[in-house]
Amino acid sequence: MAKSGDNSKSALVEALNGALADHLALYIKTKNFHWHVAGPRFRDLHLLFDEQAKQLIGLADIIGERVRKNDAATLTSVGSVGKATRIGDQDDVSLDADAMVKELHADNGTLLTRLREVKEASEEAEDFATSGLVDEWIDQAEERVWFLAQTLK
Repeated sequence: MAKSGDNSKSALVEALNGALADHLALYIKTKNFHWHVAGPRFRDLHLLFDEQAKQLIGLADIIGERVRKNDAATLTSVGSVGKATRIGDQDDVSLDADAMVKELHADNGTLLTRLREVKEASEEAEDFATSGLVDEWIDQAEERVWFLAQTLK
């Protein structure tokens, strides 16, 4: 049974703001690891983390604009991101490369789950523009998960 219009729209906005928070938090963590990775795989991981960070931040504006196109407010501060994200902080700059890759793999999986929730919420709200866009966001997250999984082998 579909939700009423206002409820489904509110659920979509909440899911989008959650995805926005997760993208921003994961961007910061990925850049942190980009800056602090060390060891024999430094160059490869330094470049991989930078590539993934650029992809994450590139979606932030698109997701924020989807919220605004639904006539709602986006996240407004670092504090609002912290409240809405499922991505945990990582302040240990001495993690080894494998620990960084494992953590980013898990976090991108968390983001992937959130994006699937956005997909479901957009379908329930009959926001087919968001539904179409989120397919690409899911594909990008799946690719990051795959790259990180292959790196761990």
